[in-house]
Amino acid sequence: MLRSILIVLAAVLPALFTGPVAQAATCDAPAVERFGPASVTGAIVGAAVHDGHAYVVTRGLKPPVLAEIDLATRKVVRSVTLPDGPATGEPEGGWATAVSGGKIYVGTYPVPDLYSFDPATGEVRHLRTFGKNGGFVWSLAAAPDGTLYAGTYPDGRVWEYVPATGAVRDFGVLAQGERYVRAVAADADYVYAGLLDKGKLVRITRATGETKELAAGPTGIGSITLHGDRVLAASGGTLIDVRADGTDERRVTLESGTLDVLTTAADGTVYTTSRPDGAVHRYRAGDTAFTKVADPPSAGDETRRLQLIDENTMLGFAGSGGMWWLDLRTGTSEFVDLIEAGLPSGSERPQSMLLVPNRALYVGGHFSMEVRDLRTGERRRFRMPGEPKDLVRHGNKIYAAIYPSGQIVSMDIRTDEVRSVGFLGHGQQRPWDIEYDAVTGKLVVASAPLGAKLNGALSVIDPRTGHIDVYEGVIPDQSLMSLSLDPRGGVVYLGGDVLGGGGTPPVKTSASVAAFDLKTRKVLWQVDPIAGHRTFQDIKVQDGLLYGVYKRDSGTWIAMDLATKQVVRQGKLSGYGELTTHRGRVFVSTFFGGGNAYELGTTEKLLATGLGDEWYTNPQLHFEPGSWRAWALVGRDLARIRLDPRCPALTVTP
Repeated sequence: MLRSILIVLAAVLPALFTGPVAQAATCDAPAVERFGPASVTGAIVGAAVHDGHAYVVTRGLKPPVLAEIDLATRKVVRSVTLPDGPATGEPEGGWATAVSGGKIYVGTYPVPDLYSFDPATGEVRHLRTFGKNGGFVWSLAAAPDGTLYAGTYPDGRVWEYVPATGAVRDFGVLAQGERYVRAVAADADYVYAGLLDKGKLVRITRATGETKELAAGPTGIGSITLHGDRVLAASGGTLIDVRADGTDERRVTLESGTLDVLTTAADGTVYTTSRPDGAVHRYRAGDTAFTKVADPPSAGDETRRLQLIDENTMLGFAGSGGMWWLDLRTGTSEFVDLIEAGLPSGSERPQSMLLVPNRALYVGGHFSMEVRDLRTGERRRFRMPGEPKDLVRHGNKIYAAIYPSGQIVSMDIRTDEVRSVGFLGHGQQRPWDIEYDAVTGKLVVASAPLGAKLNGALSVIDPRTGHIDVYEGVIPDQSLMSLSLDPRGGVVYLGGDVLGGGGTPPVKTSASVAAFDLKTRKVLWQVDPIAGHRTFQDIKVQDGLLYGVYKRDSGTWIAMDLATKQVVRQGKLSGYGELTTHRGRVFVSTFFGGGNAYELGTTEKLLATGLGDEWYTNPQLHFEPGSWRAWALVGRDLARIRLDPRCPALTVTP
């Protein structure tokens, strides 16, 4: 009798808990739980020194903060915010800084505006706009008479601004197809501009606007400094040393790495830092090689500015949010964390996220990793050598793909120890996607080049040895935005982008999908699912179908039958984002339209809206195993959201 009752209950109970009552109970549960800022930052971009004080501009905060630091006490003594421009929108930071007439000038992004700060009065003024929302003032320099020169993106122009009158002059596009004027310097007669895409060093005559190419680098020009009649420019790992008239060109190349920023001493000695290590080097006229001065004062960091305080002391500004003082005689240095010095920190737009179930949630920021312990609710933060664009876990290690170095690093989930696995090299500085293949025991990385190149690469990495095989142009004339492993392992599917690094015209019109065999290291096939759609944002394989979300045209999605290579489903989302699979279903979170989450099936089903558009890279969803709750963002806050496909769509309020 008891056995019969148990059999009946076994048959009936599942139906009871999956019927309307169970659905109502699930849908009535808390729909959204918020946990405060997902990633807190003190990262900086622009920096300047004036009258015993340093001035730094934060990165990623809205509004950005301009902080004043007393160099004697090494403490922040004042901070102001850069307000919205009258018509252009809200800045998030300022790469470009200069000092003129006792005032600090800042050029911002993603609105290309110019601001001034007067240390005497504390006044902040919006002065000028140099383009549309989405642009950058990348570089700023003051001539000896105080006139300012700004290099901008995406129009590739140099602008002149006269502080006394507000007069503006546009020198026009310096090279056809150029987008970035990444560096500028000025003397009494000329402005010198470093072009990133075309790798040219250009001189502009201030009086007439006439231009002259002084030199061409092996890659983009990222920094310029002047001494006497010499112009010195950094192009990758090469220092170009040329007269201002274009004669007597000399070159010296760093054995490994690239040159970051340059500064000159009174005697003409050039000091520079190198990426990715952050070491300090010296060059003097006639040298055939660099001399290393000191080990990295801030290892793995980017340097935002170098400034000699006196003949023996170098001041450096670290992009992660720090300052260092280097004794040039001994090579010893001191480092100060700017948050600890009093820099106002705040929430930033996250780069990436990874869930370690029942243990922790990892959120990648600018030069940092924020960890939320799911067992205690406690948070901790540690430095990273760049921007973790994507994360994957294998065992007790989390692997991160880092921009702008193209480095792969590991993090131990037990100790937070960060170690380098290796560098992709081959110009592959934009790693977009990383996964681990259990069949071959390899990490696979999809990447794009930096600058005027088309071919991205698939990199296959042995995490035990650090050995890296890089397959450039695996999809010819396209970079790679995404990859997805076959659930059975051994094959990786690749999603392309015909724009490559973005600095040269594409030669293809349609983004491809390709299959690559990780054992034979051969491309098995390549197809263009939809003609005229140029960029895949993400792809994911599930149940014999390859799902893809396009960035160009934004929001178009497909499901392609892997057996026939035919598109069997197609639809339109509010924008592009990242795909994920959970419980045999496919989900996607997107930018635009307020920030939405969908399930993709025979059509797209809206699950939530109002999540916001505050991801720095791709909106992501990370489901907890065995549940319909997913970790995501609401605005810039970390949130856990109910995304049960059986429930009505959520509307999340700000």
